[in-house]
Amino acid sequence: MKKLLLPSLLLASYSLYADQITGVVKDENNQPIAKAKVELHGQHGVFYTDKDGKFIISTESVNAPVELHVSAKGYKHITLEEAAKNNISITLQSSILEYVDVYGMPLHASTLESATPITVLSDEDLKHSHSPTLGETLKSQVGIHSSYYGPTSSSPIIRGLDGPRVLITQNGLDASDASRVGPDHVVSTDTATVKQVEILRGPATLIFGNGAVGGVVNVVDNRVPTSSDFEADWSLSHNTVADENEASFNLTTGTDNFAFHIDGFKRDGEDYEIPGHPEQDIHEGETEEEHEEHEAEFNGTLENSASESKGINVGASYLMDNGYVGISVGKLDKLYGIPGHSHGEGHGHEEEGHEEEGEHEEESVMGDMEQDRIQIISEFNVDSDWLNAVNTRYGYTDYQHSEIENGAVGTTFTNESHQFKTDLLLKEVDGWHGAVSFDYKNSEFAASGEEAFTPPSETNAFAVAFLEEKHFGDVLLQLGVRAESIKLEAPELFETGEHHEHEEEHHDEEEGHEHEEEHHEDEHHEMEGFSKTFHPVSLSAGLVWDFAEGQNIGISFSHSERAPTAAEVFSYGAHVGTSTFEVGALYELHREGDEVHFDLSDDDLKMEKSNNVDISYRKFDGDFGVIFNVFYNRIDNFYFQANTGEFRDGGHDHGHEDEHHEEEGHEHEEEHHEEEGHEHEEEHHEDEHHEDEGGLPVFLTQAQDAELYGFEAQFIWQLNSAYKFKLQSDYIRAKLTDGSNLPRTPPARLGATLDYTGQNWDAKFEVMHNFKQDDLAAYETETDSYTMVNLAASYYFNVGEQDLTAFFKANNITDEEARVHSSYLKDRSLLPGRGVTVGIRGSF
Repeated sequence: MKKLLLPSLLLASYSLYADQITGVVKDENNQPIAKAKVELHGQHGVFYTDKDGKFIISTESVNAPVELHVSAKGYKHITLEEAAKNNISITLQSSILEYVDVYGMPLHASTLESATPITVLSDEDLKHSHSPTLGETLKSQVGIHSSYYGPTSSSPIIRGLDGPRVLITQNGLDASDASRVGPDHVVSTDTATVKQVEILRGPATLIFGNGAVGGVVNVVDNRVPTSSDFEADWSLSHNTVADENEASFNLTTGTDNFAFHIDGFKRDGEDYEIPGHPEQDIHEGETEEEHEEHEAEFNGTLENSASESKGINVGASYLMDNGYVGISVGKLDKLYGIPGHSHGEGHGHEEEGHEEEGEHEEESVMGDMEQDRIQIISEFNVDSDWLNAVNTRYGYTDYQHSEIENGAVGTTFTNESHQFKTDLLLKEVDGWHGAVSFDYKNSEFAASGEEAFTPPSETNAFAVAFLEEKHFGDVLLQLGVRAESIKLEAPELFETGEHHEHEEEHHDEEEGHEHEEEHHEDEHHEMEGFSKTFHPVSLSAGLVWDFAEGQNIGISFSHSERAPTAAEVFSYGAHVGTSTFEVGALYELHREGDEVHFDLSDDDLKMEKSNNVDISYRKFDGDFGVIFNVFYNRIDNFYFQANTGEFRDGGHDHGHEDEHHEEEGHEHEEEHHEEEGHEHEEEHHEDEHHEDEGGLPVFLTQAQDAELYGFEAQFIWQLNSAYKFKLQSDYIRAKLTDGSNLPRTPPARLGATLDYTGQNWDAKFEVMHNFKQDDLAAYETETDSYTMVNLAASYYFNVGEQDLTAFFKANNITDEEARVHSSYLKDRSLLPGRGVTVGIRGSF
C-alpha cells in the first residue's frame, strides 16, 4: 500500500498558490440559489453555495488560470474562463432538462455537454427507481433494458448490447464480478446505498477500456469520503409482491482533516407473485387431466425466486488543502434462487421411479455470491509546468459465486482482480484541456467443481489513453485515442473428446451405454493450454455545437476494438444456472452425416472492430425540452452465443450422457437431428431453451459481422409550476450482415410520465408500452406486447432536525402478464404482478 500512496504524497509537497475566489450565484430573478455546485475544471475541488447563494474557494491548492463550472438543479450550466478572484456575480438561467456532472470521466463532462449521450440518475430519481438489481433500477431509462434473470440477477442492456460489452464500474473501477459471464450471475453492486448512477451510451473504450464498447454503467458512492461534513440518511421499506423487507443507512462525519464513512443494507424477500402460469404455452398438447394437474400445482408465485442480500462498507480519508487520499473496505453477500428449473426436462437427473411416470419435479437451483472489495482513491492538485492534478484509483476484488443444485455446490466461480488507474490532468495549452490516463488490470478467473464449464484463466491488461478538448467559440471539440495490450491465457483447455452419433448411439440401447462409459472417460480431458495477446486501438472525435440559445447538437465518430473474454473463448460444458451447454469460440461444430462433434478451431481468434456514429440533438430552454439520439454501429467479428439446434446430455456433469434416458427420449433426439429437424430449425424452435429428452440446448460462441442501429427520444413539457409531462421512446435493430437477426434483441418501447410537484409532496404516474418482438433469431419465439402502469408518491415532513419522506409505489397496477424478450428465462417466467411498496426515509 505504501508504494501506491507514495506518488500522491510526493505530489502533495509541491508549492501551492495562496488566494481565494468569492462570489454569489443567483437566478434570472436575482434570487440566490442555494446548493449550487462550483467546480474547478481540470483540478480537484468542488464547492457549494450557502443559503444566500454565496461561495468561498480557498485557492491555496489551485493552479492558475482558473476555469469554473457552475451548475444547479433545474438551471443551465455555465462556464467561466479566467475567472476573476473576488465578488463574482453569476446568473443561471432555468432549464427544463437537468444538468448533472459525471464523476467517472477524467475531463469535465455532463449530461448536456457531451458528444455522446449520457444519463445520470441521482437524488430522488434514483430513490424512486431503486430496485434490488441494477438492471431493474435502470430499465425505464431511455435506451436501457434489463436482461432479467429473476428478481435478483438482472443486468443493464445498453442499445441491445450487454455481457462483456457493457462495463459495470464502481467509482470508475471495474466491478470485477462474473455478471459478464452469464445472465444468472448477479452484478456485485447494489444501489441501496449509492449516490449516483451514470450511464454512458455508445463506445466508452477511450476511458474505460476493452469491456466498454457498448457503454458503461458507473455506480458512484461516498465510501471514500471527500468531505467531513456530517451527512446521515436511512430507509425502511416493504413490498407486497415478494413480501420483501429492506433497510439501509449511510453516515459520513469527521474532523477538519479526517473523514469517516459507513453504510449498509439488508434485504429479504420470498418468491414473488405473478399474474399467470410462468411456463409459456404450458397447456399445449396436454390432456384434460394433465391440464388440471398443472393448474392445481400453480400457487400464484414464481417458484425459486426468493432472495436475501446484505452489505456493509466502511471508509476513511485524510483531507488536505490540495486534495485527499482515502480507503474503503466493503463486503457484499447475496443468496438467491434461479427460476426456471424442473426435473424431467432434460436435466438428466430423474430417479428411476419417476421415469415411467414422467413427473416434472421442481429442483432447487440457487446462486450464492460473496465479494470483498477494497478501494484506495486519491486526488491532488499539483503545481508544475505541465500538470494540474493527479487522480489515482486502486481496486482489489475477491469475488466468489457458487451455483447450488438441491443443496450441493455444482460450480464455484472465483475472480480475484487488481486494478490501478492514474489520470494526469494536464495544464491548459492554447485553450486545450487534456488528460493522460494509465490503466492496469489483472484478473484471475476460475470455475471449479463437477459442473465447471470453463477452465481457469488469467487476463492481464495495460492501457494508455490521451484525451483533449477545446472550445472554439460555440463549438466544443473532443478528441481521444487509447492503446491497449491484453494477454489472455489458460494453462489447460477442455478437450471435447466426443462424437455425438445419433443413430448408432440410440439404435442399440446396451451398446449405447458402452459408448457412454467411454465418453465419460474422454469428456473434458484437459490438454495443452492457450495464450494470446491482443492489441486493441480505439479512436474518437466528437463535437458539441451550441448553435442556438438553449440548444445544441452532439456528433461523435469512433473506432473501437475489443478482445474476446475468457468465457467467450474457453467455455465447454453444461451451465446449470442457465440450463444450457456453452461452447466457446475456440471450438467449432462439425456435422458429418449423423455425427455431430466439436473440435478445436483452426481459425485464429480475432478482435471485434466496430465503427460508430452517434448524433444527438438537445433543447433545454423554455418550457419544452427535447433529447433525440440516433446511432449506427457496424461491428466486424461480433461475438455472440448462437443456438445450434443441438443438444448435449448429462445436464450438469460436463456433458456426460445420463444413464436413465428413456428409449422414447432417444428416439426423439434422433428425429430432431434428421433432415426434418433441420427444416424445423429454419422455422424457429418452439422454445429457445426447450430441453428435450436429448439434454441441454448447445449455444456456440461465434464471430460474425453485425450492425446495430436505432434511436432514443425524449420530449418534456413543463405544463405549469406543478406538472411536467414526459414522452419517451426507443428502438433497436440488431442483425448480422447476412440478414439474420441477433438473439434476444429488446423490443421498441413507448412511454409517458406525468409528474406532480407540490409544496410537501410529489407524485409520478407512468405508463410504458413494450411492443411485440418478432425480429427473431433461430429457435426464438415471438414475445407479445405488454403495458406496464406504475404510480409513485412521496410526502415530505420534518421531525426536529430530521427531514423525513414517506413514500408509496404501486407497480404493474393492471396485473399485466409480461415476458422479457431479452431474457433467457422468457418462456419460463413472468415479470412480477401487481405490487405495492411502502416505506419511510430520513436524513439529517
